This record gives sequence, C-alpha cells and structure tokens, in this order.
Amino acid sequence: MNKTLFSACILFVALLLPAAPAQAAPQPVQTGMYLVNLYGLNMEEHSFYADFYIWFKWKGDIDPTNIEFVNAIEKWSMNNATFDEDSTKVLKDGTNYRIFRIEARFFHAFSLNRFPLDRHALDIQIENPEYPIDQLIYVPDTNAAAVRKSLNLVGWEDEGCKISTRLHDYGTNFGNPEENAQVFSNLTYTITLARPFSYFLLKMLLPIFVVMLVSIGALLAHPEFVDTRSSLPIGGLLTAVFLQQSYSGALPDVGYMVLMDKIYLLCYALISMILLQIIRAGDGKGTPEAIKALIARERLYAKLFLAIFVAGIMVLCLF
Repeated sequence: MNKTLFSACILFVALLLPAAPAQAAPQPVQTGMYLVNLYGLNMEEHSFYADFYIWFKWKGDIDPTNIEFVNAIEKWSMNNATFDEDSTKVLKDGTNYRIFRIEARFFHAFSLNRFPLDRHALDIQIENPEYPIDQLIYVPDTNAAAVRKSLNLVGWEDEGCKISTRLHDYGTNFGNPEENAQVFSNLTYTITLARPFSYFLLKMLLPIFVVMLVSIGALLAHPEFVDTRSSLPIGGLLTAVFLQQSYSGALPDVGYMVLMDKIYLLCYALISMILLQIIRAGDGKGTPEAIKALIARERLYAKLFLAIFVAGIMVLCLF
C-alpha cells in the first residue's frame, strides 16, 4: 500500500470516529461588595473587623453562594439581606440574584516599615470550595466595589477600594488526587487606608524638629559659655530618647526599624556630632582672631547640620 492510499484510509477512519465533546466554559458569576463598617484594626494581632454586603448574579445550574472567606479568622454572621423577599431572586433578564450581609474578622499582615507614612491594602478574599476554576469563575460586577459614604475611619484616610479576580493555585490536592482540585477562582475586595500626612508632620516630626533646632542652637552661643552650650545637645538627646519611646510603646513589637526610627537615628547622630564639636572647641579661650574664626566655623556647622537633617528626612521619606 503506497503512502497516499494509507493517508487516505487514516483520514477516512478519523472522519468516522465521533468528535470529542468540547469542554464547557466555566460559569461566570458577577460579584460585588458594599462596605458598611470597618473597625478594630489590630496591628499586633494582624486583624480587622468588617461589616459589608456581598451580592451574586449568575445564569446557570451552579449555585455560587456557598462561599469560603479565605482570610477570615472569625465569622459570626452571614444572613440574607432583609430587603429580599426570597433567598434567591430572579431578575427580569433571567439572571439569578442573591445578596448577603456579612460580619466577620479578617487577617491582614500589617507592615509598619513606613510608619507613620504607612498605608495598608486591607483585603477580603472569597472562593467556592466546591467548584474549581474550570467550572465556576467570579468576576467583578459593574460598579462592584463601594464604601458607605458616611463611614468615618478615625485616624485614617480612605484612598479607595476595588475588586479584582485571580486564579488561586494551592499547589496541593490535599491528599485526594481523585476529587480535590488545586486551582480556584479567587475574588478579592481591597480597600486602601493611609495615615493623614498632618499626623506625621505635626505630631511626629514637629517635636523632633524643635529638639534639633535647640541642639543646633548650641553652636550659635559664644564659645566661652561651655556649660550652656553642652547642656543644650545633652538635653536634646534625652528629649529625643523620650519622644521615641512615647510612640514606640504604641506600636507592636517588630523586628525592624520603621521610618520614624530612622529619622530619630539621624537625629541622634547629628546631636552627637554637635556635642563633639562643643567638646572639641574647649573653653573658648584663645586669641580674638581664633575665637572669631571658631564662631564663623560653628555657624557654618549649624547651617550644615540643619541642611543634613532636612535633606535626610526628605530622602528617608521618599525612599
């Protein structure tokens, strides 16, 4: 049998075989969230409390409302919203609709390395543990993410919220390769909170800036006033230590320096250099020309230390 006849036979047999069924597309579920309350941000326990509405709109046989909150720590309420007559409502276009009100506590790993300019993207993640990604997929509804307009988060500024969807690959079959899937549709509601800049400028930076001005002022005093000149940076150093302890006690115990710690470290270094210069200058005795040159040099040092402090703060805040 030549090659042409053999190829024709193979093609004829392939046409007679039944076509493989096309794989069905996953059922899409339009999902949205409306945040009612957000409170109890606990940075030591890495958690927060949220009260919100969540709704689902879908067409198909799969009920997508049997959800699991991936990052929930405690969930004590998941009720059908009272403004729905039935648990599941059918809209005019034939879309199934269901809404819940949830109250729960969620986990969030707070990072404080930028304190007090820190911002935190708090998230609420949902999945359906019964149906993998090839059967069910959650997608954001139109205008899906919203926050109650009258919600006032004391000490924080709301920088907006959003809903996103992604694949969540667990990387394991949980010990059952025949039934347990690995990849699920994960829908995440995220709200970003930031501390007000006025908190950093007025409550955190202003006191240490005054301390630095007083310490630098010691270089402007006449060299003969040794006791006065040395007492200013020493007092400034002790005050800086006290100020640092006052805010450190309100933060959880972390194993790294936050932004404010780095600013205080810069402050300690500059005050120490001021004190060393005062000691180096001695009692201010010498010829009038030497005293005049020392005064001019120390005024230059004062400007230099102030410029280093301001520039150092800017660099630390930007990077």
